[in-house]
Amino acid sequence: MPIRFRPLLSAISCAVLLTGVARAAPLPAPVDTSLSRIGIPPGAVTLLVQDVDAPAPRVAHRNQDVLNPASVMKLVTAYVALERLGPAFTWTTRVSSKAGIRDQTLQGDLHVTGGGDPRLSRERLWLLLRDLRAQGIRRIAGDVITDRSYFQLPPHDPAAFDGRPLRPYNAGADALTIDYGAIRIRLVPGADGVAAQVDPLPTGLDIDNRIRRSPESACTDPLAQLRATRMEGPERVRLTLDGTLPTGCREPFDWNLSPLPPDRLFEGLFRRLWQELGGEIQGRFADGTTPPDAPTLAESRSPSLPEVLRDMNKWSNNVIARHVLATLGAIDAPGQDSASAGARTVQRTLLAKGITVDGMVVDNGAGLSRTERISASTLAQLLRAAWHGRTMPELVSSLPIAGIDGTARKRLADSPAAGTAHVKTGTLEGVRSLAGYVLANSGHRYVVVLIINHPNAGAAREVQDALLEWVAGL
Repeated sequence: MPIRFRPLLSAISCAVLLTGVARAAPLPAPVDTSLSRIGIPPGAVTLLVQDVDAPAPRVAHRNQDVLNPASVMKLVTAYVALERLGPAFTWTTRVSSKAGIRDQTLQGDLHVTGGGDPRLSRERLWLLLRDLRAQGIRRIAGDVITDRSYFQLPPHDPAAFDGRPLRPYNAGADALTIDYGAIRIRLVPGADGVAAQVDPLPTGLDIDNRIRRSPESACTDPLAQLRATRMEGPERVRLTLDGTLPTGCREPFDWNLSPLPPDRLFEGLFRRLWQELGGEIQGRFADGTTPPDAPTLAESRSPSLPEVLRDMNKWSNNVIARHVLATLGAIDAPGQDSASAGARTVQRTLLAKGITVDGMVVDNGAGLSRTERISASTLAQLLRAAWHGRTMPELVSSLPIAGIDGTARKRLADSPAAGTAHVKTGTLEGVRSLAGYVLANSGHRYVVVLIINHPNAGAAREVQDALLEWVAGL
């Protein structure tokens, strides 16, 4: 359940509310013009622009209003993670056993302890299993016991948000997630059809490829006419690929899907990679807990937190954000609901930094939520605190650069303002948001926050670009 924070307003906040100055100040002319053009009223907008070194905003429009920020909420998760965990933090996945090794056989159970690593990949799992083989183990006589207890989370329904359970962005957090809970299907167009390749194909997953070529020649969006459906059995899952691909699509491309829950994906990849390494498993896979005195046989350590946050923010990865929030909760309140505990950690951290959290709602920390809320004022305070904080370089370097990389690589690409803005954007139905830093022509750097909640928000990209260009020209 979302955690709602409604502390008493400070005297300063009350003064702002009473005067109304910061709630409905005039918008920059280019922004106002763009909003009028697409039919969004100023009342659906919260905006704040402030020099990082100035005590007061240059522009503050309804900045106390709490709105849905979409993926801009990842800024909050990233900032708190850097403050609480530090830039050297890593996640560890450990393999251990109390059984002896004789004749290349592990004589008992093998324990795999998940540490909540959001960047655990099939490549790193392969290296972990190679290290296990280097211990002289070829056959596992017992069971493989997976310990996912590091995270305590309620059951996750990947269809709950938008009814699209196979979309990778809907995957939930899990202490033993592999490849963000998704598989990559390589589609290779040919003259007579389309080949579907998965390497490695998880054991227990069957691909039924029914994709056909269509007479259409234009290749604008190769995934537009493709569909995927899933049928689950007791031992195997069938993923059916259907639809048509225009004849104009001639180059291979990737289709990422999440057909398996975390436990089945981990088991499927473990079995497949272990088999390819010449290994055997006589037992079954089961969830359990790792004995505290089980000696470690091999372990895999994640990249450091700043590198993980770069992937999270540059490409707006929801699974990483869920993991980071759950990690905060798992560390601060072991045994409790990790996401809810992480939300409380966010509240305490922001308040300790003097950042107001009036009306803020933290759900999953990723912004893929209809309940998360935050004000432009809170985001601006956070960004200014981060700029003057010890982990400023790590946070700023995690943000997409307009016209250069990440989700903002196509923003302002042909504008003189390209490369001047480090900003996180957010998109949901009825929501467009943006927050970050802009270096102006004057040499001053500004915090910029813009959140729009309106049915026409889908057309608001030009509003965001108009704001960034206006600030860059200051």
